[in-house]
Amino acid sequence: MRKQLHPIVTVNDKMQHVYSYELVCAPGEGFDPRFKPELTPRDMLALGVFGGKYMTDCRAEFPADWFENAKLSPYRANASLNFFGVSASKPLAYWVAKGWIHPEDPRGWFQWYCRYYMGRRIQDDERQIKRWIAIQRHVAQLRKNCQPGDLSCRRRQRQALLHWAIDSRRI
Repeated sequence: MRKQLHPIVTVNDKMQHVYSYELVCAPGEGFDPRFKPELTPRDMLALGVFGGKYMTDCRAEFPADWFENAKLSPYRANASLNFFGVSASKPLAYWVAKGWIHPEDPRGWFQWYCRYYMGRRIQDDERQIKRWIAIQRHVAQLRKNCQPGDLSCRRRQRQALLHWAIDSRRI
């Protein structure tokens, strides 16, 4: 009997049916050196992201402790659940039209990040990491236009950064 070297995760949810991937790194380890998220997926869910709607039907794929304090909305996105209390999301159709959604991660960047965090490594990692690097321009805009610690300044932009695992509460 051959010992399995890396765990295989099989996904069956509303957006993916019988999709499988291999975990080749320990959770939270083996990140590309250019990719330095400030928040874990668990942190993000507890703070409030995507109006609480993002992870409501795919919880079985991820560790239960990610959801212990998660702010989730079972029916539709609710911006009041977001940390900054504002919507900073575009509809999925917008992301699809831009060509930013790939079959491996039909929910987009955050789904990619959750799986990357868990230890999946795929060819699309390079593209997603480049997108994360590009979003850093918003950090510079906050620093230029907001007083340090003023969380009321540019709340939508701050919420958008939170969606990308960047903790603007420190800016």
